[in-house]
Amino acid sequence: MDVRRAAERYPGGDPAAGIESRHAFSFGPHYDPENLRFGAMIACNEERLVPGAGFDEHRHSHTEIVTWVVEGELTHRDSTGHETRVRPGDVQRLSSAAGVRHVERNDGERPLVFVQMWLAPREPGGDPAYEIVHGIADSTPYAVPEAGAMLHVRRLRAGERTAVPDGAYVYVHVVRGGIQLDAERLTEGDAARVTDAKHLEAEALTEAELLMWEMTATP
Repeated sequence: MDVRRAAERYPGGDPAAGIESRHAFSFGPHYDPENLRFGAMIACNEERLVPGAGFDEHRHSHTEIVTWVVEGELTHRDSTGHETRVRPGDVQRLSSAAGVRHVERNDGERPLVFVQMWLAPREPGGDPAYEIVHGIADSTPYAVPEAGAMLHVRRLRAGERTAVPDGAYVYVHVVRGGIQLDAERLTEGDAARVTDAKHLEAEALTEAELLMWEMTATP
């Protein structure tokens, strides 16, 4: 188990434009050859946008982009014609495939906080695709077969336990609250990277929300 604390994230974004980013993996000017990926995951970015702020149209390719809104509402538009609003409890996925352009904005009146995770697909190319699942339940994992990955969402009461999925690679991100994971205490923004995970449990020390990625071995 490799624990990465919230304070260790690389700072980014554009504070003058109302965008604050925190990157868990090597990103942009923060190049770290020892922190390029874990399993299929190549980015886990915490984003905070003030009302009216946003990322102008930009291009992605060969990446599965999964977004989880923590607070506020995210406006998404892409070059394949999708325009949606993503709210807390929704899972949004953009398969950029051979190439797609999109815009992400906070068009609401409240601050926007979201976690965006990028996964490397097993095969490059193909056609872009978009999906949003509204109000995903804790009991329903979200599959990203293109990356050999499965997302498990857990919302826990204090004292409640949940099984951590077994897997060649498991990434546990604490969205809010605090948990005990094996011998480690994790709080908001912390993450654990577990290789060959088996028979692990997480116990909520407070009310907590977790995103857990179960990933197969890298081909």
